[in-house]
Amino acid sequence: MSTRLAEERQLILLAVGFLTRLPVPPDPGYTSERMARATRYFPLVGLGIGAVLAVVYALAALVLPTVVAVLLALAAGVRLTGALHEDGLADMADGLGGGTTRAHALEIMRDSRIGSYGAVALGLVLALKAAALAHLGAGAVAALVAAHALSRLAVLLTMARMPYARPDGKAGFSTAGPGQDGMRIALATGLLTVLGLALASGLAAAVSAVLAAAAVTLWLGAMLRRRLGGYTGDGLGAVQQLSETAILLGLLAWA
Repeated sequence: MSTRLAEERQLILLAVGFLTRLPVPPDPGYTSERMARATRYFPLVGLGIGAVLAVVYALAALVLPTVVAVLLALAAGVRLTGALHEDGLADMADGLGGGTTRAHALEIMRDSRIGSYGAVALGLVLALKAAALAHLGAGAVAALVAAHALSRLAVLLTMARMPYARPDGKAGFSTAGPGQDGMRIALATGLLTVLGLALASGLAAAVSAVLAAAAVTLWLGAMLRRRLGGYTGDGLGAVQQLSETAILLGLLAWA
């Protein structure tokens, strides 16, 4: 049992090290196979990220206007994650917006420079998230926690539904997936998050948020399959960002 717990601890550290800039032990035992299994904890790490942002927002809102508190929380999120998913969203927007063929789109997405499609997409998404959180007011605390956890679950579900589009790449480890036990852990985390959201914001608001995230995730997944033949690391970043935004808008619809 202690060996199993030690292994799960290592997997959590791998997930934390991948999704955030937080320092982890120098050698958390990285292998592509273990990293694939570590994805089961992406929603749990998302829960932690959302909790940190919620604390930043709540403390800032005590002494600052709501909009300023929201912007500080978003800035904390960018710093905490190293803009990992925001970068993916921008790259995917550039690739799908400027690429005329699958190969051309993938080539554009490898370019680290941001183009007009990426800049517009990133600006609009950040503006939508800020506006939604500002209008949610005190409800932004629960919204931040839920949106970050459930959007990482959307990433896992996208990985489970389609193949990896590149023969190589930073997200290549994801092709193995978290395994059946891992998906149960991820889904359990997501279910508990939804239940907590229902208690905090109401059942109708929670259902609205889940449906909005599901619709966006399915739509984006269909686009990635049609244009690229599967997902990429950048595509997963876009799934996270757009499903997070959809959750906030779904909650706002019932605020």
